[in-house]
Amino acid sequence: MKFGRFSLISALWRRTQRVKSIVLAQDRDGGTKARLTQLDVPSPGRGELVVKMEACGLCGTDLEKMRGEYTASMPVLGHEAVGVVYAVGEGVNGFKEGDRVFPHHHVPCYECYYCRSGSETMCDMYRKSNIDPGGFSEYFRVPSWNVSKGGVLRLPDEMSFETGALIEPVACCLRAIRTHAKSGETVLIAGAGPVGLMHALLLEPMEVKVMLTDVSRARLDFAERMHLGLVLDAKGDVQSRVKSESQGRGADLAIIASGSKDAIIQGLTSVRKGGRVLLFGVPPKGSVLGYDISDLYNSGQQIVTSYGATDADARETIGILDSNPEFGRLITDRFPLSNFGDAVEAAASGRSMKVLISP
Repeated sequence: MKFGRFSLISALWRRTQRVKSIVLAQDRDGGTKARLTQLDVPSPGRGELVVKMEACGLCGTDLEKMRGEYTASMPVLGHEAVGVVYAVGEGVNGFKEGDRVFPHHHVPCYECYYCRSGSETMCDMYRKSNIDPGGFSEYFRVPSWNVSKGGVLRLPDEMSFETGALIEPVACCLRAIRTHAKSGETVLIAGAGPVGLMHALLLEPMEVKVMLTDVSRARLDFAERMHLGLVLDAKGDVQSRVKSESQGRGADLAIIASGSKDAIIQGLTSVRKGGRVLLFGVPPKGSVLGYDISDLYNSGQQIVTSYGATDADARETIGILDSNPEFGRLITDRFPLSNFGDAVEAAASGRSMKVLISP
């Protein structure tokens, strides 16, 4: 194989350069912890891409993985990554070095019973692939499955990488709202963190009445400054206040944007007869809900869930983010990979909203 001078230097650099990456590792007690390590720059196999990370959001599920509480998918940290195509594997068409992209970490097959039934995120293949070694890496590999199934999307030229890092979480919220929310309803959002406020922003065009609850005063104050709805202290009598704001009925829909069992109970006691409770936040493994099922039955209430997003959801989300700069206000903290521990502390403290990691 012949190389020009630049190509030869580039090829040698890719073989020898060590880059920073955050990975999960077992500690001495058998638990998991995140550690900063040095890895080789990945090389793309057939059908694969290597992406240079420019920004990656720190998600609540990342925190749960580090605590050993999240088991829905493989323990890879960082799934809200965007960046620039660095290397293109043999057989890949439609992408070139320098393209600005958002790669989905999970991609369905679009052919099985679940996909044909509209339950794409329940596809057996959905959770079987992931970016490698994860989004908190200076460079990561996108598997051929994700590339071939349409899971790599181009960013608009005018979209910043920071905004692009919001695509995955907003797409998850969009999928939930499209499936379960209706125009003109009263909606209680339990949890005024980043995903709670993403739900509120997506609900604005639907002319719903939004109420937000949280135990964090800082997050409630942030929601008030964004004028995203009626803000209620979760430690107060939320049920009575919700009913007083809805002619005594209760909310039509409660979105539980938290993994807290107390938030789920708050939702169940605050929705009207025949209302719905949407579990969006991920409860830790082993969570048991102490609730009288007869109350659920006699009230005709429904408990529904929403998990993940597809590339179709992400494509629609790109248009939404491109036209609404309010989502960018949710980004409050930025850290380099080398300060990952500080980023985790900020995200876990409740003082921050959306935390981004950059190289």
